[in-house]
Amino acid sequence: MRAHARLVAEVDAAGRTRLVCLRGEPPLVLRRTGPAAAAGDEVQVHLVGAAAGPLGGDDLRLDVDVGPGARVCLRTVAASLALPGPDGRRSTLQMLVRVATGGELRWLPEPLIAAAGCHHLSRSVVELADGAALLWREELVCGRDGEPSGDARIDTTVRYAGRTVLRTDLAVGPRADGWAGPAVLAGAKATGSVLVVRPEWAAGGPPAAGPLGPGAARLPLAGGPAVLVTTTGPTARGVRTELDRAEPDRAEPDRAGAQPPT
Repeated sequence: MRAHARLVAEVDAAGRTRLVCLRGEPPLVLRRTGPAAAAGDEVQVHLVGAAAGPLGGDDLRLDVDVGPGARVCLRTVAASLALPGPDGRRSTLQMLVRVATGGELRWLPEPLIAAAGCHHLSRSVVELADGAALLWREELVCGRDGEPSGDARIDTTVRYAGRTVLRTDLAVGPRADGWAGPAVLAGAKATGSVLVVRPEWAAGGPPAAGPLGPGAARLPLAGGPAVLVTTTGPTARGVRTELDRAEPDRAEPDRAGAQPPT
């Protein structure tokens, strides 16, 4: 299956964020949720999976453009379950995100679950203008309850004012040598990260580096006013708890009621 979804947000003359483009194709369906936004308020959108998957062979793309001063929170209604296809082909989800000066995007999806036998690639490129803000959460669960992990790769690049802030490439599963060893997940079932970019940190700097709890750490990044929080653990719920604790005012639980799998 091939699908392309697009979200474009701009600010109108009254200072309200409005969605000038909200288009999708199954299984990528975008729906505006939450109350109407007043001037300066954030607009909330949910990505609704209109079919199971991603399934091996799927080619999915999501483009997001947040204009100057616009504020958007993009969530998913449920975890994504990467499943094997009938012929062993890889499924892909590609995201291209652009946030203009004064704009803000919060990407708060539910976890990706790498079901046994899957072969999935999630690749994201985020371009932030100078003065843009971002909260970017990623969570991965290695297999469903009681099953081994399938093959999944999460490849993320974030640039701020033309300079690379973050470049990560995490692969798990039978094709990824050493992924369960001490240098990667050390046997953990779940892992997650939150990247926070705030332009106001350019003057005073982001929070200092340090441990946050078992398997969790905070690291300021050299490429811009940004900090990365990473954590691993035996359950997706525990990983989400650590990420929420690290950034409680921004990464709050989904108001729509979605819960991470255990």
